[in-house]
Amino acid sequence: MEKKEQAQMSDLMTYFHASRQLTPAEKVGQLFMPAVFINDTEEEIIKIETLIMQHHVGGLCFFHSRASAATNYEGEENKVIFNEESLSILKKLVKRYQGVSKYPLLIGIDAEWGLAMRIENTPQYPYAITLGAIQGHDDLIFEVGKNIAFDCKQAGIHWNLSPVADINNNPNNPVIGYRSFGEDKFKVAKKAIAFVEGTKSEGVLSSVKHFPGHGDTATDSHLGLPVIEKPKSVLMDNELYPFKQLIKNDIDAVMVGHLVVPALTHGKQISASISKDIIKGVLRKELNFKGTVISDALNMHSVSKLFSTKGELEWLAFDAGNDVLCFAENVPEGIEIILHNASELQIEESFERVWKLKEKAIKSIISDNGEPINPDSLNRKLASESLTSFKDGSNTIADFIEDGFVGISVGKGIQNDFFVTLSKKLDFESYSTKSNTIETIQEHIKDHKNILLSLFPPNIKPMDNFGIIDEEFEFIKELIQTKNVVLYVFGNPYVLNNLDIEKIKTIMLAYQNFEVFQQNSALHFLGRVSAKGKVPVTITQVSV
Repeated sequence: MEKKEQAQMSDLMTYFHASRQLTPAEKVGQLFMPAVFINDTEEEIIKIETLIMQHHVGGLCFFHSRASAATNYEGEENKVIFNEESLSILKKLVKRYQGVSKYPLLIGIDAEWGLAMRIENTPQYPYAITLGAIQGHDDLIFEVGKNIAFDCKQAGIHWNLSPVADINNNPNNPVIGYRSFGEDKFKVAKKAIAFVEGTKSEGVLSSVKHFPGHGDTATDSHLGLPVIEKPKSVLMDNELYPFKQLIKNDIDAVMVGHLVVPALTHGKQISASISKDIIKGVLRKELNFKGTVISDALNMHSVSKLFSTKGELEWLAFDAGNDVLCFAENVPEGIEIILHNASELQIEESFERVWKLKEKAIKSIISDNGEPINPDSLNRKLASESLTSFKDGSNTIADFIEDGFVGISVGKGIQNDFFVTLSKKLDFESYSTKSNTIETIQEHIKDHKNILLSLFPPNIKPMDNFGIIDEEFEFIKELIQTKNVVLYVFGNPYVLNNLDIEKIKTIMLAYQNFEVFQQNSALHFLGRVSAKGKVPVTITQVSV
């Protein structure tokens, strides 16, 4: 260990050993984790520094930009900034904020599929739904968690606020969906545990979410308050199963979601995030969780719009049992109300949990500002294991190659890696709705019966047909009805709910549009690799 690192470690230990010397206000300040943004102005950065120095907040949660934090800034004409230097800026801001803090800050971020979830030009790994398609091979899930944790460490981040342990059993879920490992409680639990173990192997903290289970909702809790009307016995057996298993495996923290679950609150219509029945009752007493409880972001409109008095929501979240108040917007007011209302014991218990969590994380992580891991090698393995034959048709593909086909791409141009890889071995015409009008494509394919359709849904979320414009969507439906179609989907498999899948000859799910996933799919079409995955959710064709 270098002298500088030894000095840092000595300073850290001095802080931790002095924990009893914190004033009550400082201890309450340690429970707050306000949001900070990579692309803030100097004026906004100074405001955060002042907040840190005056109120001794315990941690910071990094986001990309204020304009991209939709729940807080929706309706404003803020343009999302894309900055190639975001990772460098993140590292500099971490050091800058740490430099003005009296006590070491606990730095958190949502990195469910890597730093790329918040920071552009950083490694991205597959969404959880893709990992959910992998049969066995929890070692690969471990590697994903490990690699992401390593990347976090290089940026000075201690806490990856993931994985999602929700069971996605609602195809209309607008916010979880692709972020869940699937609908099978046993597989969700196993994969979440593997991800956590990989994270832990690098000394990085994790936090499973969104307790008590956000999977069976059709409302985005960023905007509205979902209600889950299920008996407690069903919830305990299914939705809560992954959380119970993770708790047994000594998880660091549990994030409580903004959702109403009357069966767990004696019928009360109250968000789990501010419910004593759910946090102090179900989570603490019934499931015997001893670790740190963190709220979901308190800026989310599902709860923030319910309380007009500044600091009231922060108090209610703390009083309900949250130790860390994530994305708290009213720090000074929240501290004041908690100091006025809370007992000394109540403050001390949460402070001790947070302080121990910080000690565990900060002692094991001293950022060396190294470079992130190149994800291609691992992603190639994940592509190979996740590719799914949703509707088998190996004979159809062989017939296509023998009889000839036309390639059509929706969502990407014809120079996509799937078509480019195929064109090195096969001679075929190709068109794209990106560069050709639909009328032009229709004219060129009128005498062809076989269509290789590569679908790249622009959006991973289900709203507005996953971003596929109406004209393109109607064209896809026409192709399905009038042609022999082999379909490769490079996106959310739930898009199939909106198509007449019975009419499609062969359907392959690649899940991601990464280069290595497209190349693996091309090799499959050429008969060189097999499809090993299994779709982790039920496709129900909710609308056609």
